[in-house]
Amino acid sequence: MRLVILFFCTMLLGACASGKRNKPTETATNRVERPTERERVAERPASRPQTASAQPAQQSTPSTWKVVSTKGFFLGKDSSTIRVYMNVMVRKGDQKATIEDFTSQFMYNYVIYPDYNSRERLGYGNVPLTGESVIRDASPESGDVLIVFFDIKKPEKAVNGVMLNEITEISTGRKVLNDLPIRFKTAKLGDRFALFNPKTSLPQLHHFVNAGDTVVIRDVNGTVTKSLHLYRYRHDFDPAQSPMNTTPRPASKTLDIDTTLSVTTNQPFSLPEEGLYYFLEDTADTYGIGLVVADKRFPKLTRPEKLVKPVLYVSTNTEINGLNSAPDFKKALDRYWLTLMGGDQNLARGAIRAYYGRVEEANRLFTTYKEGWKTDKGMIYIVLGPPDRVQRSRDREVWVYNQRANVSEINFTFNRKPNQFVEDHYELVRYVEYQPVWYPVVEAWRTGAIRE
Repeated sequence: MRLVILFFCTMLLGACASGKRNKPTETATNRVERPTERERVAERPASRPQTASAQPAQQSTPSTWKVVSTKGFFLGKDSSTIRVYMNVMVRKGDQKATIEDFTSQFMYNYVIYPDYNSRERLGYGNVPLTGESVIRDASPESGDVLIVFFDIKKPEKAVNGVMLNEITEISTGRKVLNDLPIRFKTAKLGDRFALFNPKTSLPQLHHFVNAGDTVVIRDVNGTVTKSLHLYRYRHDFDPAQSPMNTTPRPASKTLDIDTTLSVTTNQPFSLPEEGLYYFLEDTADTYGIGLVVADKRFPKLTRPEKLVKPVLYVSTNTEINGLNSAPDFKKALDRYWLTLMGGDQNLARGAIRAYYGRVEEANRLFTTYKEGWKTDKGMIYIVLGPPDRVQRSRDREVWVYNQRANVSEINFTFNRKPNQFVEDHYELVRYVEYQPVWYPVVEAWRTGAIRE
């Protein structure tokens, strides 16, 4: 019996098209000078907490809760106040924490500094975790998360800052830390407006929605009404290059506008067509709000023609060429996985579930102006899994893996590459020295040794 049925019980799709406007360009992966070992570790002052991952960073027993991921953003509330939203996923094995689980078993504290290298405190506090400060977002695209929100006062005379958030499990003392850069002078469109779900009034803490979804762009209070320019682009962005490929990519491609629209803040609207959308307050502005409108199942991949794309990270060029030119993508993909697993359907089924599960998580966590699986972070996450710990500075993030292949510790450094669409896009610093780690893990995928 063929493996045809396997994909449609675990997979999901995503599409991020593009199109037309003057000068927006795809951010190419640039060659970066190799940093010193000290720089690669991204050290912090010893007296300050080390930020933890937006992905899983700690081990726990199945009997305890674990903060799996955190991600935050802010919006200016008024002339003196900032509202912070923190997206938190808490699990015990496969069980997801309820609001009551989280509010009764965790504490939340924060400290605000002027910058990553400063020890001066601009503010600090404890966030009371109650049913009024914690909301559940059970939407499929969010991954069923808890949203913690609270207000902070803008420090006098401060323009920027970094908030270090600490979430502590009371019973074990286990901590997860997250850093959130904040602008107290909220001049950019994205500092004052964000996409909200009109049904739940919850903010969208990711850069994508599904085609046909109804959304609304509004401020915290939902009182400011203004017209925004909206541009749609159609473009199929390239996936990430190998971590060992230090050859610079060709020049960036110019995106052309496919459609020009206008929307009004605080008024719900729907975007039925997939693509990359860009909201601007003024056509002369440098930065706006970028949004990927993807397939209705995104962050899952379900269409065979989309499912063949992400396997390039564990495939040979011959295999990829064969998949891309196949007259029937579904049959070709079935044959691909069965061949890798030596005809063992159970082994193939487990490998498929594990691999595309990571593709889905990469889409949910790392989508910026293109699907998450195509980003450098997404590539590393899919192949190696979540990092054991993450260290950050303002423009750099280092993922540390304690043990992979025969290497005791390996670091992957990502430099922040903000663009007109998003500010949290990162690109990997590539080295040929990653080969001893990368190839054995890829081989483990190809033999079915990785099934989680």
